[in-house]
Amino acid sequence: MSGVAGVVLAAGAGRRFGKPKALVELDGVLLVDRAARSLAEAGCEPVLAVLGAAEDEVRARAKLDGVRAVSNPEWPTGMGSSVRVALRSLVDTDADAALVLPVDMPGINAETARRVAALASPSALAAAAHGGKRSHPVLLGRDHWAGVIESARGDAGARDYLKPRTVTVVSCDDISEGFDVDRPEDLERTDT
Repeated sequence: MSGVAGVVLAAGAGRRFGKPKALVELDGVLLVDRAARSLAEAGCEPVLAVLGAAEDEVRARAKLDGVRAVSNPEWPTGMGSSVRVALRSLVDTDADAALVLPVDMPGINAETARRVAALASPSALAAAAHGGKRSHPVLLGRDHWAGVIESARGDAGARDYLKPRTVTVVSCDDISEGFDVDRPEDLERTDT
């Protein structure tokens, strides 16, 4: 799966959780490291982690093995700014597509990332599906990056760009769970 970059969106403050989710541990591993590992094990290269809230602490505590950490100074404005930072950081790479995964989805594994990334091409738009609903990770072909950068605002990420377009949905219920960790009790939902 050459030509697919991995992106972990890990800049948020995690207000509902009580701390940045990048710093949340599950089974002794920070969520930012879990997400990056899933993308790397799926064959994504490079893997970027977009950092913002508590960035210095995340850089100090996270392993980020083989991960390129990029700063999002506009992180308080929402996920859209992290998507913009990530895609702008990838423009000078040879990646045909970017596979985007929020840091707070520990039920997503390398197999899920690999399944969605298998559809990669410059024109690709694809996403995992869980429970019949579009989920993450989301695959954005290079041809769409400029449009996503233009439209990504607030907490919508790429949603407004994707809404009027055809997105190939890849069922992943058999290999992963697509829930978000919004509160500490949500960590109990995963058995990995």
